[in-house]
Amino acid sequence: MKIIYCIQSTHNSGGMERVLTRKVNYLAQAGHEVAIITFDQQGREPFFELHPDITCYDLAIPYGEYNKPGILNKIVWYAYFPFLRNKHHRLLERLLLQLKPHIVVSLLNEEASLLPAIHDGSKKVLEFHFSKPTTRDRLRLGMWQFIDRLRLKKEEHLARTFDSFVVLTEEDAAAWGALPNLRVIPNPLPFYSDSPSDCSAHQLLAMGRYDDQKHFDLLINLWAQLAPEYPDWRLVITGDGKLRPELTAQVERLGLKNVELMRPTHQVQELYRASSIYAMTSRYEGLPMVLIEAQQMGLPIVSFACPCGPRDVITDGVDGYLLEVGDHEGFIQALRRLMDSEAERQRMGAAARIASERYDLEHIMKSWLALFDELVHSKQS
Repeated sequence: MKIIYCIQSTHNSGGMERVLTRKVNYLAQAGHEVAIITFDQQGREPFFELHPDITCYDLAIPYGEYNKPGILNKIVWYAYFPFLRNKHHRLLERLLLQLKPHIVVSLLNEEASLLPAIHDGSKKVLEFHFSKPTTRDRLRLGMWQFIDRLRLKKEEHLARTFDSFVVLTEEDAAAWGALPNLRVIPNPLPFYSDSPSDCSAHQLLAMGRYDDQKHFDLLINLWAQLAPEYPDWRLVITGDGKLRPELTAQVERLGLKNVELMRPTHQVQELYRASSIYAMTSRYEGLPMVLIEAQQMGLPIVSFACPCGPRDVITDGVDGYLLEVGDHEGFIQALRRLMDSEAERQRMGAAARIASERYDLEHIMKSWLALFDELVHSKQS
């Protein structure tokens, strides 16, 4: 089977890129013909290693050159956008007609609104790595609220135009309602390790982009209330992004000597293994890869029950603690209980490893291949 994935680029170290790499490598090893089409690679190498049989194409559509802050830049952006979009459509259509794939999967970037109108004979799949409640619940005020509602309606319409619309969690599926093409397929574990954490190290871990979504400023503030009681513990936040200067300044302002803002690393298993608790304070997610990674590595998790993902992953009191959004004191108390008891960390960590088996790569990819076979069969019949 010839399968093509579309994504903005593969040079980032994010969860979406990691999951994509895991899936395409599996498909290539299974003998399928796999390609990735990007539009903003800019000559950079993929962050995660791809199977040598995977072919990558970059359409080089410079959306980012025009979409910059400032009113004048926005005016230029809106003026150039139709030209960029037309170029994107033309190049993508030409390439798909040349490659003749059976399946084309969009990870909901700029190509998503173009694919349904490209009649290359393939079945189109929209893979949603976010969550509908996050768009709905974060509506802004005034004119922006009107724009957000229009965008939400557009996303709902777009989802219906694909042959299959795949979301990551049952929680998100319920928010979308009775779409006839809706499927739930979680992300697979990016790796499997025979040597998990023993939960003895005095290290708390968090990972992700340094942006508003991850809400690391809140995690640092909550940690600041615990740090004086636990001078031998440290907090490591691994990632990068636009808020690095603000987070660095916050750590310095609070006088926190036991907080490290670590750059992204390929040695993620070692990082989990050197930690004993995973903490997540995100405002919203799709299905946080870091949670199922942490479970696989035997870490108990403390997380807010933001939409979507934590409710699907964590069983409160069994393999971690799940706090309602805004329960800051509960979050602190959950960390304190785990930091005070190595036995409790180990008990929950063992349960977490068992829970992570739901996201085994083989199991998840069987679901994807069953969907692809079903779509191709329906095309032929």
